[in-house]
Formats: sequence, C-alpha cells, structure tokens
Amino acid sequence: MASERRTGADSTGAQQDWRGWGRAFALAALTLTALLFGFIVALDPYGVRVQAGQPARPLMDLNQRFMYPQIIKSGAFDSAVIGTSTLRLLDPAILSTGLSARFANLGMNAATPWEQAQIAGLFARQVATPKFVIWGIDQNWCEPDAASEARRLTPRPFPPWLYDDNAWNDWPKQLNFTTLEIALRLAAHRLGLQPQRLRGDGYEVFTPPEGTYDLARARFHLHRGSGGHAPDLTPQSPPVVVAAAERASWQFPALAWLDQGLAAFPAATRRLIVLPPVHAGALPREGSAAWQRFEACRAQITAIAARQHAVIADYAHPSVLTREDSNYWDPAHYRLPIARRIEADLIALGRGQAAPVDPALTVHGAFR
Repeated sequence: MASERRTGADSTGAQQDWRGWGRAFALAALTLTALLFGFIVALDPYGVRVQAGQPARPLMDLNQRFMYPQIIKSGAFDSAVIGTSTLRLLDPAILSTGLSARFANLGMNAATPWEQAQIAGLFARQVATPKFVIWGIDQNWCEPDAASEARRLTPRPFPPWLYDDNAWNDWPKQLNFTTLEIALRLAAHRLGLQPQRLRGDGYEVFTPPEGTYDLARARFHLHRGSGGHAPDLTPQSPPVVVAAAERASWQFPALAWLDQGLAAFPAATRRLIVLPPVHAGALPREGSAAWQRFEACRAQITAIAARQHAVIADYAHPSVLTREDSNYWDPAHYRLPIARRIEADLIALGRGQAAPVDPALTVHGAFR
C-alpha cells in the first residue's frame, strides 16, 4: 500500500512538473513571439504605416511585389512604369527629368497580367493626379489562359493584403521568418552595415555590368531555344492559312484588365503602352499562325489604346533593333544603351512631339 501511495505521489509530482514546464515553455514562446512581432512592427519593413507625405522604408528585398506598395503609398511619385523585367531597365530618374514628373519604376520580374493590374490599381487609387503611366505589355497578355486562376501568380510570393485598402489585415500576415529576415536587413541598413537592395524609386540595373558583355555567351542564351543555332527570322511564305473558325476562337481575356486598369486613371493622366523590344527570335515567326494570333492581339491592344486615349510605342516586331544579337543579354532582356534609346523615345512621345523616325518603333495614337 505504501509503495502504491509513493508511486501515485511520484506520478502526481511528475504530472505537475510537466504542467509547470509546459506553462513555462508556452510563456517563453509567447514572449519570444511578442518580441519578434514587436521588432517587425517597429521596423515595418513593408511600409504598412507609410502614408502620403512619409518616405517609404529603404527597399531591402528583391521581391518587388512586397516592396513597391509603400513606394506608391508614400505619395512621392506621380508617375509610374508598370510591367515586367522587360521595362525594369528604364531609369525613372531620366524619365522624370525628361517629362517634368516624378517617376517610380514598378516593373516586377515575371509579373503576370493580374499582378500588374493589382499594382496599377493601387497606383490609381493612391495617387490623386497621376501625370504619366507607362505600361509594358508582353506576349503573356495574349495567352488564352492568362486570366485563369492558375496563371494569376508565379512561384514568387505575392501579398494581396498589401494591395487592398485595409491596413489592419497587414500585420498578422507578417509574423513569419521571411518578414523577420527583411526586418533584420533593414536594421542592418539603419546601422550602416548593409546597402539598400533597390533604389528608393524602385530602379535596379539587374543585368550584368556592361563591361562584362560577351556576345558569344549572349548568343548561347539567345539561341538555346533553337538548338544552339540562330533561328530562322525570314517571314514564312506563303503565310499559313488560318481558318475563319480558328481565328474567331482567338480570345485574349487578360486584356480586359488592361482596359479596366487604364480606365481607372483620371482623364488628365497620359497613358503610354509599350510593347517591349524582345529579341526577334523570341517573337513568333512572321506569317505563322502564332504570328497572326499575335497580330490579332496587337489589334485589340490598339483598340483599347484608342478607347483609353493612350499612345502605343510598339517595338515588338522584327527590325534592325530586335534582330541584332549584340543588343541583348538573352531573348527578353536588352542592354542599357537600348534602355536609354527607349527612354528618349518615350520622353518625346510623352511631350506630345512627333514620333521619332525609326523603323524599330511603330507609334499608334497621339495625346489629346
């Protein structure tokens, strides 16, 4: 009996010890969580508290999807470049000087049409009187499933909570190790230990230094999709005959977002649509069914531009610019001198000047 009582007492004591340990562990975990969350809130790496008139936080992450909303909310910029990496080399400082505006480059690597529509919508809602919107439209806008749920996002995380108008739902989403890492980077920057990852207007030269350019290596990337050989860029002759029924079935559902996105801006906003100059080998071959489908998509973009009083700067066709291998790092990314050339074109168009005489550029429309 005594043995049983001792065993029972030992068991009760052990249970009490475990309960005490469990409570201590839970309290320690809650305390640590509160401290880490407080650190995140204090640093505010995504600029949740940023409002018009307040500077954005230093941009410490390369995932622009998390960094750019605070740039918009700061009110420091009245004009924007929107698109993918095909427009990210356009320097907003150069555009700002040329167009007497305050540009931010909000182009996001591999941004889907839906993601671009989100940032365009945020810019339209947050900036009272935008001066210019330059929107790059890649071929992915013309894909038949571009508006499907499966194609709205990429493997890169996207935070829709940073793009709505409710700041209160932003804080719980930030209690994670990724946000903690960005907050630590921001703290290191504040202490002078780490530079900004992106310039305050969103700009970054993400391509290698121009001095390291190697044409042979560039051609390796340019021709990799064609078995290592230069693709045949001559127009297909005669053109492929596309049946009327097939042509009638061509749909470009994502373009509705472009139409709605442009319509959200005030009438005074000057809208420039850019079809970027990807390498000619990355375009469908002229005369092919794919090319004719792209032309049909281009026609719809032109109709949207006319409806929304936008000007189109179209480089997405075979030309001296797009056929020349030495203008490119890879099929999608041109070099910095080409970016400077595009900036000059867009500045001229934005000023309402006559379109530059350049066979590489086709212009549709004019500002009112």
